[in-house]
Amino acid sequence: MSAPADLASQQGLARRSVSLETILRWLDPLFLPLAALLAGMLLFAVFLLLIGTSPIEFYTLVYKAGFGTSFSWTNTLARAAPLLLAALCVALPARLGLVVIGGEGAIVLGGVGAGAVAMLAPGMPGPVGILAMMIAGALVGAIWIGGIGALRHFRGVNETISSLLLAYIAIALMNHLVEGPLRDPASLNKPSTAPLPELYRIGEIPGIGVHWGLAAGIIACILCWVLIEKTTFGFAARIVGGNIRAAQVQGLPAGLLMIGFTALGGSLAGLAGAFEVAAVHGSANASLAGGYGYTGILIAFLARHNCLAIIPATLLFAGFEASSGLVQRRLDLPDATIVVFQGMIFIAILLSDAFRDRITLDGPLQKGKRA
Repeated sequence: MSAPADLASQQGLARRSVSLETILRWLDPLFLPLAALLAGMLLFAVFLLLIGTSPIEFYTLVYKAGFGTSFSWTNTLARAAPLLLAALCVALPARLGLVVIGGEGAIVLGGVGAGAVAMLAPGMPGPVGILAMMIAGALVGAIWIGGIGALRHFRGVNETISSLLLAYIAIALMNHLVEGPLRDPASLNKPSTAPLPELYRIGEIPGIGVHWGLAAGIIACILCWVLIEKTTFGFAARIVGGNIRAAQVQGLPAGLLMIGFTALGGSLAGLAGAFEVAAVHGSANASLAGGYGYTGILIAFLARHNCLAIIPATLLFAGFEASSGLVQRRLDLPDATIVVFQGMIFIAILLSDAFRDRITLDGPLQKGKRA
């Protein structure tokens, strides 16, 4: 073969190699999360076999109830609305190396804040009242979770422990307020704040049948991704998360970034609580403690704290939760079955972190290059 032909052949191989390397680099972040998800599903399948239940029937029901029909999708999307914002409450601080798992507390207090505004200032015009409720919910959530960042910065308090304990305190505080100072005397069997006036209720997105909290959650995910990946604040946060000492040497305000990002995450969780009050429950009550904050932890970890990846991860987990009732009725399983299922997936996700730097799709290709 002539020298020009050899050169052309080598250039063609090089182009194909670069193209393959690019594809593998794009797919690499998805590999371990998807492998962990599959491993968790297989582990739960073994569990189902041990208790005498068909895994095939279980997963068929999960698909039908979560994604199989238009009604299923409506139910799934309705559950996804607060989960998107709850997951961001975990993902944003995680980019600074903080493990905040107390989003449930911000959700319930954000809902109480929104209900209190509607109750104490009932004469506002509809749009003004809704805006005031959203601001109140976001502000309460920002103060609650932002305080966790402040405790970490000023006192060195572990954010994981403090956020978890404060979530229990928040739920107790919510129960005290809706059963005491803010209770509507007409709410006998289920203590709650006064029902919202119709002017303060948030309607549905036309043609979808899901309230506007879903759109707010998706927009929030996109904006947070832009903040993290495309701005100097996000770049600084990623440096702090990678090596806080190096960030301090470079003069970055690590403490202010911790407080700011935890407050931002908390404001989004509080906004989720406000949407639950204004669009779903119609008042602040114990239903606000629906476990959205804890499911948000699983979603954020599955998405590797990538704000855009939170969107598909949320749809998946929302579908799982939407299938709980059908699984319970058809297979005669306890209502906690889906919780166990999610727990096994979470275990697989945590275990997969041990292999994050050891297993990559382009690993064999890089070895070939070095050889």
